[in-house]
Amino acid sequence: MILQKILFHPYFIALLFIVNLLGTIYGYFWYGNQLSDTPVQFLAFVPDSPTASLFFTLFLLFLLIGKHVPIIEALAFTSLVKYGTWAVVMNLLTLYISGDLSWQGYMLIASHGAMAIQAFLYAPLYKIKLGHLAIAAIWLLHNELIDYVYGMMPVYGSLTDYQQHIGYFTFWLSIITIFTVYQISVKKNIRQL
Repeated sequence: MILQKILFHPYFIALLFIVNLLGTIYGYFWYGNQLSDTPVQFLAFVPDSPTASLFFTLFLLFLLIGKHVPIIEALAFTSLVKYGTWAVVMNLLTLYISGDLSWQGYMLIASHGAMAIQAFLYAPLYKIKLGHLAIAAIWLLHNELIDYVYGMMPVYGSLTDYQQHIGYFTFWLSIITIFTVYQISVKKNIRQL
């Protein structure tokens, strides 16, 4: 397939690595104010999207050096799909509720939509097994407990009144994401054994 030849070419992977690395750095910067107010035990679980992007950046780095690290692949696939989708939905919800959206909101829709899409585009290369997915699932669901039990979720001012509904949506988004990754990656790898 022509698209895969382009996507899987080392030069394109190197370019994507640079783009994701810069996006990851910017993402952690974007969370700066919230991270400065976050208790230390929750720091790893607050910057959701930059951490998802970091996992994918590491996947690309390992790909460039010819190694597979399936736990990184599982964390990248699940978290990119979940947080990419989540940010798109939250920004569209903000637009619906408030009637407008800042240019940053539109940028977040585009960048996070791209995060989710790239996770699927590289799915043929993942070597994820059930154990790797189980660890990624624990990460996703534990992160939700940190967000919605301990109140560490990202702040969207216009959506404050909807936090319980957002938490419920986020839980089911995680379940659907885990199931999707199982169907696309783990099941394929089981069939190949």
